[in-house]
Amino acid sequence: GVDQCIQKFLDVARQTECFFLQKRLQLSVQKPEQVIKEDVSELRNELQRKEALIQKHLAKLRHWQQVLEDISVQHKKPAEIPQGPLAYLEQASANIPAPMKQT
Repeated sequence: GVDQCIQKFLDVARQTECFFLQKRLQLSVQKPEQVIKEDVSELRNELQRKEALIQKHLAKLRHWQQVLEDISVQHKKPAEIPQGPLAYLEQASANIPAPMKQT
């Protein structure tokens, strides 16, 4: 039944894995430089992947630093608004467009 097929599949998978491990062992004994080359290649790939990840995080960091800087600038602007009894009128009149000249 299904259980026998699954067990047979697992047994064949183990045999296949054992075969490749034996070949890998033979290769490492006969050509140790090949194993070192593969290890170096894997390490280079890992370094490239990590560099890309670092660059991605740095870009996000720069973005959020800019957002925080923009927010801090916006919070500093209200302190520059003149204070006093006529401050509201001065601020409101600054937003009124100048009259257009008639020709």
